[in-house]
Amino acid sequence: MLDPRQLYGFLPSNKTGVEKLATLALDMRWSWNHAADKFWRQLDPGLWDLTQNPWLVLQTVSRSKVEEVLNDSLFKEKLDSLLELREKAATKPAWFQEKHPEAVLTQVAYFSMEFMLNEALPIYVGGLGNVAGDQLKSASDLGVPVTGIGLFYQQGYFRQEIDQYGNQQVIHTFNDPGQVPITPLRNEGGEWIRIQVPLGGYKIWLRTWEVQAGRVRLCLLDSNDPANLPVHRGITNELYGGGADLRIKQEIILGIGGWKLLDAINLKPEVCHLNEGHSGFVVLERARDYSKKSGCSFYEALSITRAGNVFTTHTAVPAGFDHFNPSLMENMLGKYTREELGISMEELLALGRENPDNQNEYFNMAYLAVRGSGAVNGVSQLHGKISRQLFRVLFPRWPIEEIPIGHVTNGVHMPSWDNEYSDKIWSKACGKERWRGDLGNLGKSMCRLSDDDLWQLRNSCREGLIHFIRERFERQALLGGSITHQQWDLNTIFDKNVLTLGFARRFVPYKRPNLLLNDKNRLLGLLNQKSQPLQLVLAGKAGPNDEFGKALIREWIQFIEKNNLYQKVVFLSDYDMEITAQMVSGVDLWLNTPIRPWEACGTSGMKVLVNGGLNLSTLDGWWAEAYSPEVGWAINDAAHSDSDGLSEAKETEVLFDLLEHQIIPEFYQQNEKGIPTRWIERIRKSMSLLAPVFSANRTVREYTENYYLPAATRYLERSGNQGELGKKMYEDHMHLKANWDAISFGDIQNETIGDFHVFQVAIRLGEINPEWVIVEIFSEGTNGGMPEKVPMERLMDPNNPGVQVYRGKVTSAKPMEHFTIRVRPNLKSTSVPLEVSQIFWEH
Repeated sequence: MLDPRQLYGFLPSNKTGVEKLATLALDMRWSWNHAADKFWRQLDPGLWDLTQNPWLVLQTVSRSKVEEVLNDSLFKEKLDSLLELREKAATKPAWFQEKHPEAVLTQVAYFSMEFMLNEALPIYVGGLGNVAGDQLKSASDLGVPVTGIGLFYQQGYFRQEIDQYGNQQVIHTFNDPGQVPITPLRNEGGEWIRIQVPLGGYKIWLRTWEVQAGRVRLCLLDSNDPANLPVHRGITNELYGGGADLRIKQEIILGIGGWKLLDAINLKPEVCHLNEGHSGFVVLERARDYSKKSGCSFYEALSITRAGNVFTTHTAVPAGFDHFNPSLMENMLGKYTREELGISMEELLALGRENPDNQNEYFNMAYLAVRGSGAVNGVSQLHGKISRQLFRVLFPRWPIEEIPIGHVTNGVHMPSWDNEYSDKIWSKACGKERWRGDLGNLGKSMCRLSDDDLWQLRNSCREGLIHFIRERFERQALLGGSITHQQWDLNTIFDKNVLTLGFARRFVPYKRPNLLLNDKNRLLGLLNQKSQPLQLVLAGKAGPNDEFGKALIREWIQFIEKNNLYQKVVFLSDYDMEITAQMVSGVDLWLNTPIRPWEACGTSGMKVLVNGGLNLSTLDGWWAEAYSPEVGWAINDAAHSDSDGLSEAKETEVLFDLLEHQIIPEFYQQNEKGIPTRWIERIRKSMSLLAPVFSANRTVREYTENYYLPAATRYLERSGNQGELGKKMYEDHMHLKANWDAISFGDIQNETIGDFHVFQVAIRLGEINPEWVIVEIFSEGTNGGMPEKVPMERLMDPNNPGVQVYRGKVTSAKPMEHFTIRVRPNLKSTSVPLEVSQIFWEH
């Protein structure tokens, strides 16, 4: 933990008390706990409103102002109170300490290419960073011992400006380390910790940084060290910039450098959580480190350490995984592989290939992560199913239902996305500590809120969004949009009493941000209705080199311009966390239109839940499991099945039918008090049924209990006593694999006796211990159900010790030909088929 006294050179005063201000400013808990907002605004109202960055405010404000407020007894009293609350939040036993007091888990290292904590630290693009940041915050709330590992980008992701023709302009800004809430990571002697990582024939230096976020911390690495060559100093400049060459360098820094950083600060996590395949190289460095310290081989170490690795995939299509050319792998990691890992380059490449013998196949980072982890999961129920299809090539001949990939549906950190009005109403119903436990009766408490309360919430939130839209509209007009923008009376931009629809995300074709524009005339009709009008706010970025995405933005801008819709449709430029927060708190209806099943989860629609917003979405990602008719609307409800769903033309028609015939009329169907009672009932059910389930609180508790705790137990079992059990397991795995092809079936006898099919089979196992296998009667599931698997009993045959005889029976509800016999591994403490994927079928 940082000693604020080390920062006197960065602060405007050394007056007693300034170190307290620094402590408060450098704990990013303020990004979701807004108790200190008015406190920081006292120092510099204008700068605070623009940046929401207390560390920047504290460094920028004058010495006289700091000393003035520190001489104010009320200010000092408030400061001490906030520090006391902070200390209490950091030390008070939380959910994890109370629920798992004897847990063997002491530390989780959470690796991610991006983290979205707050706009004051812009080292994120979108969804992946949102998930990582929100899970860190919830880990803090719940007391789960997590440390984030990421990269500090000097430029981060690009900033966006839209010109008068609708063209996206890319702007790069500089993240000044002295003005964002990070500090150098120092050892006990005060020395700035710098580590080295291999990169081709070089070893480059990495600087390390620390971010405090409540009870957890985020450690960041960057290559902008003066001791490096200029070409190396810029590696961490830009998030997702450049091509494969830059990407592999960043991922080496994240994975290999990240583990070295943990070692440098003497943090010994039982569990590493790989948030997407970008982090995959950590499995190599963790195994290398263990092998050097314990004296075992790399493969023994990998078998031991993988038990403590959890891999979360966010990708729904094969092209989404990072693939690296074998020659690039050799250039970047050849020396490290041979000299540090002690294996050949072909052996390393085999860990990232579907076919290890195909020398032309690119190295797949997700395959490395799967082969280096003890558990793998997707990020929604539907995405788990898609992921089992994507990775089934690694488990040949295994039924799709048994591919070892589960799911933990993402959730959002509700305290980060509620606004002051929704915070008050949730506090009224459920108390201030509502998101820090197991959520208990949260839903029931919300159901007791009155229609008046909920309608007042929505009116307040919508009005707040409209004030924000007007401010941003004015700024955009002055920055160089069409000159006609500047002629509008801002008070005519949007109406606080009109149904407000929102859409904001990355502008890429599969998200179909222009689905509404498939029928422009019908959209114009809805926007221009006099009695039941509609208004629409949009935001989003296209990738810097994505011409298709840029064209989608341009189409919206030109549609607004051509039809003179500035009072009713606004595209907010420079989509960031601030715009997101304003939109998800203010819109009445959130629109989401991805092509099913390309949206792994999606979290934007979850954020409106806490603010009383409703969802209209295709049944993809999280909405496929959240949707029911009483909480929102589904564009492709008729196609809620395993099929590909409706055509785009049909989905466009369904979208407009829902808006025209159900959604808009329901919003404006108000009682004598001016309250739309059916709409309010949807809000009540959405907030009570969905908000607790799709919160990061639930997600982190699920990861903790279903993934982290079991992974920590498995890792400690394997690594104990100098890895005695782990080495024995590896030896057994290798023996099983080497002898598996010797398995053969002998005599097979089948008969139906009464209500049962009876099977008996003789099997030659060769050198394989019979205790290491299970022989089963297997039948595929019917109507999409799970397969039927019935273990067979091994019979002793002293006259023929080389042959094992197995006997079993199943009910005769299915014909006998629907059943077959199979042999699969059954090694103790081994995840099958994740770690041992052999299987042998009767036919």
